[in-house]
Amino acid sequence: MLAVTGAATVTLAFLLRRARLRHERAMGERGWLLERERAAAARAAVDEERARIAHELHDIVSHNVSVMIVQAGAAREVLATMPAEAGAALAAVERAGRDTMTELRNLLGLLAPDPAGGEDPGLAPQPTLARLSPLVDRIAFAGLPVEVRVSGEPRPLPTGIDVTAFRIVQEALTNALKHGSGGKAEVTIRYAEHALRVEVLTTGPSVLTGDVPPAAPPGDGAGRGLAGLRERVAVYGGDLDARRRLGGGFRVRARLPLDAS
Repeated sequence: MLAVTGAATVTLAFLLRRARLRHERAMGERGWLLERERAAAARAAVDEERARIAHELHDIVSHNVSVMIVQAGAAREVLATMPAEAGAALAAVERAGRDTMTELRNLLGLLAPDPAGGEDPGLAPQPTLARLSPLVDRIAFAGLPVEVRVSGEPRPLPTGIDVTAFRIVQEALTNALKHGSGGKAEVTIRYAEHALRVEVLTTGPSVLTGDVPPAAPPGDGAGRGLAGLRERVAVYGGDLDARRRLGGGFRVRARLPLDAS
């Protein structure tokens, strides 16, 4: 009888161990698949952002080249009779050319070719910080009050950096509107001597009270929009940090270096 009981115990232990190993193997395979899905989503976000930058780069370069053509033509017309005006026009050509070369140096090696059948960017104005008010008004109308603060002395920015700063605010506010629960947002644009700093703070349910699981990711899904923004910010040698605030909501903070010359 004891021998039968012992054999049954050994068999049961063996079966339990085999079942546990199968479970661990299945969990490992599931984790591997989830990690692959997260990596694929991150790559897709980066590719999407690169295509978006490509469209915007096309608009920036087209605008600057158009300015150069118009100003060069004006300079040629008055070169003999109004040399001062001709000089001013040629200076505008030089500035537009330098801006274009800067954008090309920053972005040309990064971007993938425009995909076939891509969406037409249209003739809409470039989204820059000068167009922040309409964005804030739309977000506020949708239910998220937004306060904007500007510190430092505002000054003209390189077009690509201006567009990137707008995209950071747009992504952070859109995420707060989609994933937040009430609350408000604060946007701070800081013009420092050598950098533009952008910060978006949002309020919401707190992890300290257990209202939100700590692992809940910021942004769209697994942070796809923020992954694309990190790619965009890195183009200009900047950095972006996005994380959940312990008191509730999120903080998105970016630094974009500026040429001090």
